[in-house]
Amino acid sequence: MDKAERIARLDELAEQAIDAWELEVAGLKLVSASENTVYRVNTRSGRDFALRIHRPGYHTFQELVSEQQWTAALRTSGVEAPEPLLTRDGHGYATIKFPGSAESRNVGIVEWIDGVPLAQIIDQASDEQTVAQRFEQLGSIAARIHNQATQWALPTNFQRHAFDAEGLMGDAPFWGPFWELPQLKPAQRTKILSARSTIRETLTDYGKDPNIYSLIHADLHPHNVLVDDEHLYVIDFDDAGFGWHQYELAVALYSYKGERNFETVRDALIAGYRSERSLDNTALELLLMFLLVRSLVLLGWIHGRPELDRSEFLPRLIDRACMEIEELGL
Repeated sequence: MDKAERIARLDELAEQAIDAWELEVAGLKLVSASENTVYRVNTRSGRDFALRIHRPGYHTFQELVSEQQWTAALRTSGVEAPEPLLTRDGHGYATIKFPGSAESRNVGIVEWIDGVPLAQIIDQASDEQTVAQRFEQLGSIAARIHNQATQWALPTNFQRHAFDAEGLMGDAPFWGPFWELPQLKPAQRTKILSARSTIRETLTDYGKDPNIYSLIHADLHPHNVLVDDEHLYVIDFDDAGFGWHQYELAVALYSYKGERNFETVRDALIAGYRSERSLDNTALELLLMFLLVRSLVLLGWIHGRPELDRSEFLPRLIDRACMEIEELGL
């Protein structure tokens, strides 16, 4: 089906899904249709919500329930994250048939947060001091997330994916086999395969001590933090799973590597993190490797999401990954 027909069917699905919640709806507006589809729900009470239709094949129903369990625990610990609205039956999600298909989609609703993306504030900042201050805040949030995760007893049947050695660099990595990209030149493929082997071995040997490995947001870049007055809200836990803390920091820094102020934002992020949680220099030495890991897994992510039409970025990202491999001497 073409894009217009797909959106029309998603609109119909969203309207059907609303009935699972106790809401007096005044309006329903599509705000994002990328991997998941998000609608803003206006209610007669004046309170707004975000309705999210989850794409098929990414998370099971139990994995989505586990996501809500974690965000609830994070809010209890002081990390501000969207609060879900339960259905009439007291569930976190409703499963709705996709119109004109035998497929079903899981749908959830959370409170709508009015705020400015932290990335926008950073981009509009006129001085490095403001940029540094914002990255300190981001580092502090990352540390508080990890503090909660390392101390939390997982609920029974808790299920989320893992960005571990196999999930990142294994034979069937979570975001796809990046070394199979048809856009890779033979020399690039050889370089990437060699680096993958080394990184896989390094991560396997590194281990999963709770001080360095736990639940992580896994997509904690400045676009996923909203600023409302003095409150900072972490949104979009769709990629959240188990992983190394340095990978979390690498995701936050990824878009800024190569910029003239990279060292400023890196040092500020680390300072903010260390204000809430210890991070020794030995662990920090692996940060550049985790930045490369992010480069590699993004190649797999783009290759595995042809419907998002991001292939135009692949040549530049491939060159970046190869350059980072050379910088690390892998």
